[in-house]
Amino acid sequence: MNQKTTLKQLAKELNVSVSTVSKALNDSSEISTKTIKRVKELAQLYGYKPNPVAVSLKRNKTYTLGIIIPDILNHFFAKVLYGIEQKASKNGYKIITCLTNESLEKEKEYLEMLEYNKVDGVIAAISRETQIAKNFDHFKQYKDSNNPLLLFDRVTDEIECDKVLVDDHKAAEGVFSYLRNQGRTKIAVISTIPHLSVSVARLEGIEKLAKKSSTAFTTLMIDNPAEAEEKVKTLFKASQFDAVIGLDETAASVAINAAKHLNMGIPNDIAIVGFSDGLLANNAYPKMSVVSQHAIELGENTVKILLERMANKNAKPVRYIQPTTLIKRASSE
Repeated sequence: MNQKTTLKQLAKELNVSVSTVSKALNDSSEISTKTIKRVKELAQLYGYKPNPVAVSLKRNKTYTLGIIIPDILNHFFAKVLYGIEQKASKNGYKIITCLTNESLEKEKEYLEMLEYNKVDGVIAAISRETQIAKNFDHFKQYKDSNNPLLLFDRVTDEIECDKVLVDDHKAAEGVFSYLRNQGRTKIAVISTIPHLSVSVARLEGIEKLAKKSSTAFTTLMIDNPAEAEEKVKTLFKASQFDAVIGLDETAASVAINAAKHLNMGIPNDIAIVGFSDGLLANNAYPKMSVVSQHAIELGENTVKILLERMANKNAKPVRYIQPTTLIKRASSE
């Protein structure tokens, strides 16, 4: 049966109006407890289910959230997505997950699709191509149409919207101070994501503290991760380092492999610290010291803030800083 026929049939058998049946199914205070019980019992008998599209149109809500992420194989984003789904589900929302694979064009297409499907809000991490091109017009247009938008992790100041991110400056300063306090003075800073906002912010944090402490360091920015191991080996052969800061998990993992290949003792000869407590960090040998961004909690916070935005679209944009933790393991202790 379709929704209209079922409602009419329920109303006819109960000798009440269609409006009464609809209100009873939605627990309206206008309907007596006795009538609500009768309607729901008969609805259950008939296996009645409301048409979700009709309900969405009536309430002007779809109870769905659009999630745009650049890389599902990245353990950080996978954990953020888990946190998002858990929090959304607890609040009665479903999620539509869109994977851009770091593509600007896919990001545009997915955002257009989500708007067409009238999701109640969008949570997004900006793709690599978008950040390199500095093309944020699609996000601006979506936001300018009064659609709730929240950016996380990879963000830009060019879009005025809610943001959830970590203080990458402060986190990187903490790693640099930790290594300096160990007496490490020959530090290499390596990144396989040099164009992303998080990598830039982490490098700026290190530069700031290094300048204050008059400590020199060497940088290696790698555009192609496939070339990372050979480039790191070349770096280690050319100069002697006693510490490495990997601005991303891949960079730190590659540094561990390169050091072992060159028979460098970890952490006695060289201490290595990375960012993001993912699969690479946990499966590295020795275990990798990392800055944990508490990805699941971060994901939960994105939903919390987006739901608050949906309830009050006129409030000022929120910039929430997710706390981080430096987890010290065998690669640096």
